[in-house]
Amino acid sequence: MDAQKYLADIKGKFPGVEDAPAVNLKDGIPALICPAASLFDIVKYLKEEKLDFLLNLCGTDYKEYFEVIYHFTSLESKVKLVLKVKLPKENPEVSSITPLHAGADWQEREAFDLLGINFPGHPNLKRILLPCDWEGHPLRKDYDRKPDQYD
Repeated sequence: MDAQKYLADIKGKFPGVEDAPAVNLKDGIPALICPAASLFDIVKYLKEEKLDFLLNLCGTDYKEYFEVIYHFTSLESKVKLVLKVKLPKENPEVSSITPLHAGADWQEREAFDLLGINFPGHPNLKRILLPCDWEGHPLRKDYDRKPDQYD
């Protein structure tokens, strides 16, 4: 299956999925914007359809919202696809895909640690880079670092 077939299938099977604006695509890899409520089911579908390897997962803080970005590839056909999920500033959360892709474990923990994005269903969601008693999430645009914190 080629990337365009995956795009069409996902948009046909899952309501609310949209094409990402072409100007935002990196290296010509097609991308979709998915509702947070559908993400787990979309990733499960992709895995069943042989788009089965999670290359990367990261979080980003934009002025109006957070975004979690997932890069997938097929080890068999080398097709690549990106899924993006926009999350509200207040209580940003999207289901963990760790049950489907074990490699998401530490990547979700990093997004949690540095941005405060919650991944319900994660088996061990706790800080991974910062001390357990660290206050706040330092990659958030509104993070207010206390000068004496761990200097």
